[in-house]
Amino acid sequence: MSGAGNGATIWVAGAITHRQRPATAGGITFLNLEDETGMLNIVVTQHLWDREHKIVRSSPALLVHGVVHSHHGVTSLSADHFEPLDLRGLARPSRDFR
Repeated sequence: MSGAGNGATIWVAGAITHRQRPATAGGITFLNLEDETGMLNIVVTQHLWDREHKIVRSSPALLVHGVVHSHHGVTSLSADHFEPLDLRGLARPSRDFR
């Protein structure tokens, strides 16, 4: 996300580490997407969840399209499309340096 400013439309990819649908959020679902550079909060509207929840719930990793929102140093992505990422065959041994 480096260089993507507020209002930019971008694609991001990573592993989904958390899915939350708080009862007080008015149908909004929150996802945490992580890659080797860090974590990004993904905001999913009720309409998008209804349309694409099967992909979001069944895929351990996703390609996400959306709009960047940055406010008071907090950045999130309002998603508008998801694509599953198939990680099979990509497993590589850890490269740990000492």
